[in-house]
Amino acid sequence: MNVIRQKKQGRGSFIVLVILAALWLLPTVGLFITSLREKGEAQTSGWWDVIFNPFSQNWDISSYATVLTENKLASSFISSMAVTIPATILPLLFAAYAAFGFTFLSFRGREFFFSVIIGLLVVPLQGALVPVLKMFISITDKTGIEISGQYAAAWFVHSAFAMPLAIYILRNYMMTIPNTLIEAARMDGASNFTIFWRLVLPISVPALASFAIFQFLWVWNDYLIAFVFVGNERPVLTYTLLTMLGQYGEGWQAVAAGSFISLSVPLLVFFSLQRYFIRGLTAGAVK
Repeated sequence: MNVIRQKKQGRGSFIVLVILAALWLLPTVGLFITSLREKGEAQTSGWWDVIFNPFSQNWDISSYATVLTENKLASSFISSMAVTIPATILPLLFAAYAAFGFTFLSFRGREFFFSVIIGLLVVPLQGALVPVLKMFISITDKTGIEISGQYAAAWFVHSAFAMPLAIYILRNYMMTIPNTLIEAARMDGASNFTIFWRLVLPISVPALASFAIFQFLWVWNDYLIAFVFVGNERPVLTYTLLTMLGQYGEGWQAVAAGSFISLSVPLLVFFSLQRYFIRGLTAGAVK
C-alpha cells in the first residue's frame, strides 16, 4: 500500500511540475511567436491564435534582421558581453581565494570577519549607488583616471556586491572537502598556493558553476548599474531594448525579437552548467 501511495504521490508531483513549467514558459513562447509574425497580424490578433491555426499566418523573420542592423542590437550585444563576462569571472576568482582562507587557514578573528561578510548580504545595491559614484568622481579628480562611463566601473560594482554571496557559497562547498586531503598535500610539501590551484579549485567546480550562473544572469539582465556607471555611450542590451520600444510603444514587435535574442544567451549558459547547479548549491547544506 505504501508503495502504491508513493507512486501516486510521485505521479501527482510530476503532473504539477509539468503544469508549472508550462505556465512559466508561456510568456517566452508568446514572445517568440510574436517576433515571427507580420506586424499587421500581430497588431490585430493575439499570439495564441497561432496555436489554433498556425498555417494561416504569414511568418516573417525580418524583425530579427531589423533589430540587428538598424537598432544597433549587435553592438549592444558586444557591450553586454564586455560587462558580463569580467563581472562574472572577477568575483569568482577573489571569492575563491577568500573562501579558501576562511575554510583551511587559521587566523585570529576568522569567524568574526566571515560574519561581517555574511552581514553585507543585506546591504541593498541601490543604497550604495550615490556613494560609489561620488568615489569614482573623486578618484578621477585626483588622478585623472576616468572610471565612470567605462566598463571597469560596472565590473567593480558588480564584483563588489557579488563577493559576499560568492564567498558564502564557495565556503560552504569547500567545507565538504576532507581536511585529511589538505593535510596530506601539506605533508607532501605543497604550499597553500599549490593546494588552492591544484586541489581545491578543481574540486570546487560545481560551486563555481552554480555561482557563475547566478552572477551571469544577474549582470546580463541588469539595467540600473550599466546605465548609471557605463552610460548610454556604450549601451548594453537592456538599455537598447528600452529605446527600441519608442515613445508611444510602437516598437514592441522589435522589442520582442530583441528580447528573444537577449534571452538566448542566459539559456545557453544555464543549460551548459545546469549539471553542476544543484550539486553546488546543496553541498554543505546539511553538514
